[in-house]
Amino acid sequence: MIAVLGSAWALFLGMGLLMVGNGMQGTLLGVRGEIEGFSTFSLSLVMSAYFLGFLGGSRMAPEMIRRVGHVRVFAALASFISAVLILFPSITEPWAWIALRIVIGFCFSGVYVTAESWLNNATTSENRGQALSVYMIVQMSGIVAAQALLVTGDPSGFILFVIPSVLVSMSFAPILLSITPTPPFQKTKSMSLVRLFHLSPLGCVGMFLSGGMYAAQVSMAAVYATQAGFRVAEVGTFVGAIFLGGLLFQYPVGWISDRIDRRVLILSCSVVGAFACLAGVLLPATLTVVVSVGFVMGGMINPLYALLVSYTNDYLEYEDMAAASGGLVFINGMGAILGPIAIGAMMTRIGPEGFWLFVMVLLVLLAAYAAYRMTRRAAPSASETGAYVAVTPSVSRYSIAAGQEWAERQDDKTDEKLVEKEE
Repeated sequence: MIAVLGSAWALFLGMGLLMVGNGMQGTLLGVRGEIEGFSTFSLSLVMSAYFLGFLGGSRMAPEMIRRVGHVRVFAALASFISAVLILFPSITEPWAWIALRIVIGFCFSGVYVTAESWLNNATTSENRGQALSVYMIVQMSGIVAAQALLVTGDPSGFILFVIPSVLVSMSFAPILLSITPTPPFQKTKSMSLVRLFHLSPLGCVGMFLSGGMYAAQVSMAAVYATQAGFRVAEVGTFVGAIFLGGLLFQYPVGWISDRIDRRVLILSCSVVGAFACLAGVLLPATLTVVVSVGFVMGGMINPLYALLVSYTNDYLEYEDMAAASGGLVFINGMGAILGPIAIGAMMTRIGPEGFWLFVMVLLVLLAAYAAYRMTRRAAPSASETGAYVAVTPSVSRYSIAAGQEWAERQDDKTDEKLVEKEE
């Protein structure tokens, strides 16, 4: 772990600041949009626009890096992010926010691709799993910490938009000033979605549904809490609880997933999450209730992404993993684009409770499909499954591919130990 931090501390520090900035703007826009009188559906389009830009950035950023290099791409995109954050309170119109969210989603995606390829180059196959774990912790911790900053200013003013802008501007200083050399950028192979679905139907369907769930909790949780009548500090507490749950449950879920049929765990997490959302629908919307329900919901939903990646890996050959990662990110991105729009329509129709109901429906669908797939083919044996890859939906396909490579190496080491024991 010391070696990981020593070789990539600048990246972790820079990404931590970036995630604080990103976590602030996601929650803040939901609160400010309500203040400005945006309709729920208009806000859902604004929130969905981020994922549209994010998906586009994941496709275009690699070519940009190959043409002009990591440093220029990172500096340019981070500068755009900082500028866009200032523009949000200056042009308080839904159409303008939609355009700005597309830009900021595109830029964040490109920044992630750039930083994660740097991270992969700064680590070895031996410690890459630890590096990804630290990276995931930094990301989630940054989002949780961001919620505490919401009480430092008035959401109807400018200062809360200035703070994330400053943090983003500061974030690329340690990375660009680091002595770590920029790596050569390797182009990944592609795999058709049809083939990917044939190899892992549950992986594909699950990634689409989890994209909708993740986008709902990232984008619409603040809208729900604001409409439910909570103050800004309470909105931040609610959103923070969702990601804190995701952070704390990630590793216990990962530990269990390496020891049982992953489909059982996918089914179990979905059922527990669905019951938590049902409690959100039925119980009075007090702060204690929504924070508790949000914590459990986030704890069940956030690990699903990594679970589905690891489950899909169990049916892939090593040489296909990098190609499959791009397809998984694309499918998840499509779910994330549609998720806020669908939840916005539901909340417009039935009120704030539509937030819980929408997420519950997706969790029930995932549980039902996981149960169905368990009747279609037997689970691979423990010796045939890969190690759990701790990744979140906010990472690029390059981190997923690196995690898959690490998981494969862990399996090889396990096989070698078994052979030695037998001999």
